[in-house]
Amino acid sequence: MYLLGCDIGSSSIKASIVEVETGQAVGTDFYPKEEAPMIAAKPGWAEQHPEDWWNNLKEAIRGAIQKANIDGRQIRAIGISYQMHGLVVVDKNKNVLRPSIIWCDSRAVPYGDRAFKTIGEEKCLSHLLNSPGNFTASKLAWVKEHEPALFSSIHKIMLPGDYIGMRLTGDIITTISGLSEGIFWDFKTNRLSEELMNHYGFSPELIADIRPTFGLQGELLGSVADELGLKKGTPVTYRAGDQPNNALSLNVLNPGEIAATGGTSGVVYGVNEHVNYDTLSRVNSFAHVNHSFEKIRLGVLLCINGVGILNSWIKRNIAPQGISYDQLNELASTIPIGSDGISIIPFGNGAERIMQNKEANCSIHDINFNIHNKTHLARAAQEGIVFAFKYGMDIMNDMGIDISIIRAGNANMFLSPIFREALAGVTGAVIELFDTNGAVGAAKGAGIGAGIYNSPEEAFASLQKIDVIEPDGFKADKYCAAFEIWKERLQQSNII
Repeated sequence: MYLLGCDIGSSSIKASIVEVETGQAVGTDFYPKEEAPMIAAKPGWAEQHPEDWWNNLKEAIRGAIQKANIDGRQIRAIGISYQMHGLVVVDKNKNVLRPSIIWCDSRAVPYGDRAFKTIGEEKCLSHLLNSPGNFTASKLAWVKEHEPALFSSIHKIMLPGDYIGMRLTGDIITTISGLSEGIFWDFKTNRLSEELMNHYGFSPELIADIRPTFGLQGELLGSVADELGLKKGTPVTYRAGDQPNNALSLNVLNPGEIAATGGTSGVVYGVNEHVNYDTLSRVNSFAHVNHSFEKIRLGVLLCINGVGILNSWIKRNIAPQGISYDQLNELASTIPIGSDGISIIPFGNGAERIMQNKEANCSIHDINFNIHNKTHLARAAQEGIVFAFKYGMDIMNDMGIDISIIRAGNANMFLSPIFREALAGVTGAVIELFDTNGAVGAAKGAGIGAGIYNSPEEAFASLQKIDVIEPDGFKADKYCAAFEIWKERLQQSNII
């Protein structure tokens, strides 16, 4: 018996097949093999074609089935994880009307800022837990103003995972967790926010039907089953945004537990049992996968856009041609902590939430032509990413979230010894690395939603811890000193 997890990222689409009894992934594949492109018609814009997600997912599913060497009709349930905060719009025939405005697109910031002031800052924060900011609702407001004819043709709006669910099942649905990440959900009234919908002039008819995060969300279409070698009617029983899903993948479900990722963007995600918010909306609270009216479980999300994308930019544009990431890490490790004085502010991938949605861009400080070279920049980039994490985690600490242990998958930036050592050193937190990924988490989420697993504890009993990184006291002092210099450069940049 098997489960299928689909992870709809902005860089690639991944599929994993999990054997129910062992809880282990038996086949995983991703597509495309090179980083998927983003459309940036103007500075600060970022779009992708939803049809590309679908086609790439089909390739990834075929590859995962082949690697697992199973009959796809043995798959019992399907789960979906997806890039958060994107906007997909379809007409009555379920045709996509325009490219998706994705998570790192900045064009909606002025709309969210105006809504924050007009609705009222206290009301937004106490009801929505966030400023409308640059989230999905504000992106739809941009479409309404700039593409009115297209807006009038919209039948339903969706998040990226809702679109994939529609392609799999034909049904257009969403979840409370999804609506909260789009800043449509009122946590005080436990329903769609009337104030926000009225402010933007949106009809409630635009919103898809709501289903539970875990549970039946539709059944696989016969045409899709035939194309992919799956079984018609296979239930889709779970969907969640990539960061709540990553937390689920790491069995982070209870207050005080912390999950982190270091992909294209970087995230620290903590679970809170109290309705709370940052007054400047620099970190954001959404309904976690196990949130309910009776049992509050909010995911407090710190997001930094310029993480893996900065490291890959260094690799493509500054590092020696043809170098691997492992070789890049080895070169960077030859430079001392603090990068001999260079500080890099890593905000070059759209509006940064911890900078109150400013387009801060990336900046490099204190280069000395007689001392520094490309190897210094390689190390300073990773340290700058870590220091941005630390800056945001201090905000979370101020909200009452104590971060002493960070759980992460052994992937992306967490594969770098420098990144791990610096993050543990500057935060004082122990880092626990696990052998998992978002697609595996989505598969197990599907198993929970289908009742194949009786509980998350059963689903994640097989989760394997593969490494623990403890803070090194001597190095920690050096990282903390370098962080103070970095923070001074941040302040001098007039970003904060």
